[in-house]
Amino acid sequence: MQRSPRDRSPLSSVLAHSQFRALWCVGTLHEFARRMELLVFSWLILQVTDSYFQLGLVLFFNNVPRPLLAFFSGIIADRVNRQLVLFVSQIATTLTSLIVLGLLVYDISLVKPWMVYCAILQQGASRALEDPSRRTAILDVVGETRLVNALSLDVISHTTGKMVGPILGGVLLDTVGYSGAYVFVIVVHLVNLGILTRLRVPPVVQNLQREPVLQSLGVAIRYAVASPALAGMLYVTIIMNALVFPIQQFIPAIGRDHLHVSATLVGLLVAADGFGQLAGAGLMAMRRQVTYHGRIFVGGSIGITITAIMFVWSPWYALAFCLLAVGGLGQSGFATMQSAITMLAAPQDMRGRMMGLLSFCIGVGTPVGVLEMGYLASAFMLQGAISANLLAGLLLMLPVVVRGQLVWQPLRQVSTDAGRTA
Repeated sequence: MQRSPRDRSPLSSVLAHSQFRALWCVGTLHEFARRMELLVFSWLILQVTDSYFQLGLVLFFNNVPRPLLAFFSGIIADRVNRQLVLFVSQIATTLTSLIVLGLLVYDISLVKPWMVYCAILQQGASRALEDPSRRTAILDVVGETRLVNALSLDVISHTTGKMVGPILGGVLLDTVGYSGAYVFVIVVHLVNLGILTRLRVPPVVQNLQREPVLQSLGVAIRYAVASPALAGMLYVTIIMNALVFPIQQFIPAIGRDHLHVSATLVGLLVAADGFGQLAGAGLMAMRRQVTYHGRIFVGGSIGITITAIMFVWSPWYALAFCLLAVGGLGQSGFATMQSAITMLAAPQDMRGRMMGLLSFCIGVGTPVGVLEMGYLASAFMLQGAISANLLAGLLLMLPVVVRGQLVWQPLRQVSTDAGRTA
């Protein structure tokens, strides 16, 4: 006897959607290739320039397109075929990677830092354009009742790519060099293109009357500012991306200069938080109901920051690895609830724009934070610069913890009519 959808577990009911499985694979492969490219480029820049500031520029150029494109990518997600957005973005990324591979194979000495930054800039632009479309496509496929479960699985796919990419990248750098590692990146991009040709995302529901672009953006911003859940979530998002998450870009420097390990062990260290993130996302994917989304989001943020402070000063590789893995548990709550709050606290016809606003807040924080952290690390001390930023992040989150409605009130899903009256 076949089980009805109501009898299925939350996990199996989400995985029953073939189109969600396709989106899941696309997200996994995309993150795998992206993380592997970031490690290869970061190690190349660190070895060639021996500069913490130029190492930070890799993450800067990867994220600077977000604030420039985020609002428009949200509007695109609300108005344009989301499958087409994903396909065009993947083609652009694949072509850029093919050019980089050609340079590496022909003569690696021809690859200059500015070329690396240009390639990373394109990768960041493609991600900024496709991210709102891919995440809102998940909601289109699974519906609102299974959104948290689907987003937890999306975090699992993101984390799997985040783990495997750096680990394999580090091993290949030590064994077959830059060009050999980059061949794997190209293969992943081509496989992703093949999956996207088979994907079928439900079409965007078109409104009969469309607002002008600037007016549409203004409506979304005013709605977010007036919503305690959205305003608190976006505030914490900016803090985390400006003061906490830039530490990821400096893990290769800590591994090489503080822990004195090879590229293989650096790649494993970069992937360490993924082990905890994978475990946390798996637990949330099996939960039937979440009421206090904000508590998980803020608690995860605090957990990430505290373990990061301890990691920076760890004198042993094994302890550093374990601390990053524990911090990954917090990242699973942060990443899952960040998207869930964004979509559940916004009306249906505003979700793409709200995802664009979220992308903007991520993008505006990271470039500023990584530049400031890289400058302080070059001028003073790497561990001291990172610790100062992390402590500032904890202090700035205190108002949300003490008095914020994001933590102390359950999230209420809004109706479509709320967007029309904003």
